[in-house]
Amino acid sequence: MGVATAPPPPTTSKTLQKQYLEAVGAYQYVLTFLFMGPFFSLLVFVLLFTSLWTFSVVYLVWLYVDWDTPNQGGRHSEWIRNQAIWRQLRDYYPVKLVKTAELPPDQNYVLGAHPHGIMCTGFLCNFSTESNGFSQLFPGLRPRLAVLAGLFYLPVYRDYIMSFGLCPVSRQSLDFILSQPQLGQAVVIMVGGAHEALYSVPGEHCLTLQKRKGFVRAQGKLWGPRFHLPHLHLGL
Repeated sequence: MGVATAPPPPTTSKTLQKQYLEAVGAYQYVLTFLFMGPFFSLLVFVLLFTSLWTFSVVYLVWLYVDWDTPNQGGRHSEWIRNQAIWRQLRDYYPVKLVKTAELPPDQNYVLGAHPHGIMCTGFLCNFSTESNGFSQLFPGLRPRLAVLAGLFYLPVYRDYIMSFGLCPVSRQSLDFILSQPQLGQAVVIMVGGAHEALYSVPGEHCLTLQKRKGFVRAQGKLWGPRFHLPHLHLGL
């Protein structure tokens, strides 16, 4: 039996203030998702031709030194993960996290997530923030959402998404995380990838898997059957 962990639906209508806060939470996520990467990429380039060129140079040097960090576990910020705005984003849809089984922290996990959706809002709320209390439901687990490696090429944006615990969905990155001596690593992989997002239709769930069997073989070859791949069904 599943245990709903998100707050139950309110019995009264939301206040105007609550609706406003939820809209702010949703808009900031959408705008950040769409424009933060291109904006800072352009800004770093443009500043090179102004009197503020030193800012771009210093950051580019930092980028060079820090280039491999995403593939080495990255870095995350509990302060970012616990911001109240993520609870507003959660309530806007709403997003729920339903626990159906215990996941003991004495082993590592690879979680296959479906469906991908357009902007992976459900995955962000449940695994990259504490808006639904993941750490309270699964104490000892350290969730990492694996996303397109290309996102970590975007200046500033890469640092922002790393603060949520995001990592590249590459063999090097996953191998590093799952080979750590401290158990309880939980890597969430959206198996269908961005291609699956093309089939995002309300009321329908299409899993893109036929040409992605290499993912399953790679996991078995690298880390064997000690990793569980539960099927997470999230609607956003």
